[in-house]
Amino acid sequence: MKKVALLFLLLPFTCLLAQNQVMTPELLWELGRVGLETVSPDGKDIIYGVTQYNIKDNKGNRDLYMMSLDGLNRKKITDRPGSEYGAFYLKGGSMVGFSHGGQFHIMKKDGSDQKQLTDIEGIANIKAYDLPDGRIALLFTKSVKLEPTTADLYPDLTKAEAYIIDDLMYRHWDNWSDAEYNHVCIAYVDKDLNKVSSFRDLMEGEKFDSPLNPFGGSESFTLSPDGKTVVYESKKLSGKEWAVSTNSDLYMVNLESGETTNLTQGMEGYDKEPKFSPDGSKLAWMSMKTPGYESDVNDIIIHDVKSGARMKVLVSANLYDAFTFQSFSWAGENTLYAGVPSEGTNQIFRVELPRKINSEGKARLEAVSEGEYNYNHFEVAGKSLITERQDMNNATEIYRLNPSSKEAIVLTHVNDNIYKSIQRGRVEKRKVPTSDGKEMLTWVIYPPDFDPAKKYPTLLYCQGGPQSQVSQFYSFRWNFQLMAAQGYIVVAPNRRGLPGFGREWNEEISGDWGGQAMRDYLAAIDDVKKEPFVDEDHLGCVGASYGGYSVYYLAGIHQGRFKAFISHCGLFDLESWYLSTEELFFANQDLGGPYWEKENKATYDTFDPKDLVQNWDTPILVIHGGKDFRVPENQGMEAFQAAKLRGVPAKFLYFPNEGHWILNPQNGLIWHDQFFAWLDKWLK
Repeated sequence: MKKVALLFLLLPFTCLLAQNQVMTPELLWELGRVGLETVSPDGKDIIYGVTQYNIKDNKGNRDLYMMSLDGLNRKKITDRPGSEYGAFYLKGGSMVGFSHGGQFHIMKKDGSDQKQLTDIEGIANIKAYDLPDGRIALLFTKSVKLEPTTADLYPDLTKAEAYIIDDLMYRHWDNWSDAEYNHVCIAYVDKDLNKVSSFRDLMEGEKFDSPLNPFGGSESFTLSPDGKTVVYESKKLSGKEWAVSTNSDLYMVNLESGETTNLTQGMEGYDKEPKFSPDGSKLAWMSMKTPGYESDVNDIIIHDVKSGARMKVLVSANLYDAFTFQSFSWAGENTLYAGVPSEGTNQIFRVELPRKINSEGKARLEAVSEGEYNYNHFEVAGKSLITERQDMNNATEIYRLNPSSKEAIVLTHVNDNIYKSIQRGRVEKRKVPTSDGKEMLTWVIYPPDFDPAKKYPTLLYCQGGPQSQVSQFYSFRWNFQLMAAQGYIVVAPNRRGLPGFGREWNEEISGDWGGQAMRDYLAAIDDVKKEPFVDEDHLGCVGASYGGYSVYYLAGIHQGRFKAFISHCGLFDLESWYLSTEELFFANQDLGGPYWEKENKATYDTFDPKDLVQNWDTPILVIHGGKDFRVPENQGMEAFQAAKLRGVPAKFLYFPNEGHWILNPQNGLIWHDQFFAWLDKWLK
C-alpha cells in the first residue's frame, strides 16, 4: 500500500519532467508527417497518409488511413513495407485505388482484398477515374527512351562513364539529363477490376516532358468527366530555349480523334494545373502573365469548353495587384476554393464565378479561413472543407473547416503525444518600421522557458526564394521551435520580395537583391535587439539559398552586428553562378541577364557577395550539397575558401549526395548537430 501511495506521489513529478522537455532534432524526426489524400464521393470519409521515419534504416515509410468526417472510426488501411500514396475513391466510393512500389493497386475501402493491377516499367504519378461505362481510366506518366545513351554509342566500352553534351539543360535540380522523357499515358481497367489494357502514349515520339521537371506531379494532367479528353501541361522547348523560358502550355487531347490542341498558344508565362469542373463544361488552370518570371502573380483562368470564352479571376475581381493564388479546387459549377498567401499565412478563399463565362464576367472572392495558420492542401466534402493545417508550433494535421463560420476542428492527432511531452515557445507577430517608411511583418519566436528578465542570444533568419513567404510553415530543417528550444530568440522578417503583401512588395526584390531586402533584414534585427532581453553582443544570422546569399552579403556590410553566420546553399559569386545554374529564366528575371551585357553591370557590381569579402571578419559555417545544380557546390567552396584565406574562422559542411535540400534522415541529424554546435560556440 505504501508503494502504491509513493507511486501516486511520484506521478505528478514524472509528468512535470516530461512536460519540461523541449524539441530536439531526434524528436523532430519522430513526428509523423501527415498528408491529406482524398475525400469519398459522398463526403463522409477521408483518406490521409502518415510517414514515419526510421533513423537506423535511414528511410521513411508511409501508410494510408481512413476516418469519418467527424474524425472518428480511424483505421489504418495499408500496412506493408514501403509507402502508399495517391489514393482515389473508385466504383462510386466502394473501392480505393492507390500507388505502391510505382504500380497501381486497388482494395476495398476498408483496406481488404488488396491487389496489384499494373506491371508497367517506369510509370509514376498515377491518377484513376471512374468512367460512365463502368471501366476505370488510369492516367500516368511513363519514362520513354528517345535518344541514344553513351553506352549505346560505345557498346564495347562497358566501364566508361561520360556525358556527351551539346546544349543547355543537361542537368536540372539534382539530376543529370538522360535519354528519357516523361510522357502522359492512358490505360483502362475493365469493369471487373481484373485486367488492364495496353497503355497509349499521348505524346508519342515527342522529346518533351510532362509534368514539368523538377517538381511537377499528377496535378499536371487531368481527364474530363466523360472520359473523352485529356489536358496536360508541357514546356515544349529544349536546350537553351527551355533554360530561358517559363512558357509552359496546356495541351488538350481528343481521345477519339487523337487530335492535340494547344489551349494556351500566345500565353507566354507558366500555365499549369488544369482541372475540369464537375460536369466538364469548364476548365480552370493557374496562369502567369510575364514571360520568364517564375514568381509572377498566379491568376486562375476559367475556360468555357464549348464556346472557348475565358475570364481571369483576379483581373475580373480587380485584385490582380493584391493577391496571388497557390492552389484551387472546384466545389460546384460556379464555385471554386483557392489557396492564397496572406500576410504571413496561407488562407483559403471562396471564388464565386458568374453564370456566363466571358471576358466581361466578374468573380467574387471571400476568405473562408482565418488565424495565424497555414492552410495547405484541401478537398471539398459537402458543405465543409477538409484541409491540412500547420503553424510554427505544430506540424501538419487534418482539420474540418466550416467555410461559413471559419471554424476549424482538428480531426487527426498523430503527434499529440510528442507535443504533450514538450514545452514550446511563444510566436509573436511584430510590425517593424523599414528604412523607407513602411511596415514589415516579422515573426519573433521565443525560447520555451522565456524569462524577460534574462538576456538571450538572437538569430536573424533570412528566407530563400527569393520570393517565398515567411508564413506559418513548419519546417523539418529550418524549424524555428527547434532553434528556440536551444535557447535562441529567432527573428524571421517578411522582407521585400515576399508574396502575401501585394504585388508591389513582392516585385521589389527583382534587380535589387542586395538593396532594400538587406535594409529590411537589418531593420528587423535592429528593432528587436532594442528589447532588454536580447543579448545584442551575441547575434547570429542564418539562411538558405537566397537566404544563404543574404548571409554572405550581410557578412560584408553588417558593421559588427553579428558574431556568427551560417549559409546553406547560398550564392556567393553571381557571375560564376550565372554560368553554372540551370534555370536561366530565373537569373535573367532577377539579375537582368548575363553579366557581360552592359546594362546589367551595375547589378553584378553592386550586389555580388564576393566583392565584399574584404570586409568579412565574422565566423561562418558554410553548408552545401554536391547534387545542388540550382546553386552549384562551387558557390559554397568559394565562400569557405575566401573565409579561410581571409583568416576568418570557418567550417565547411558538405553532403556529396544531397541537393539543395537535405532529405536523408541521418544527414539531417548531422546538419542540425553542426548547425547548433557552430551557433553555441560563437554565441553562448
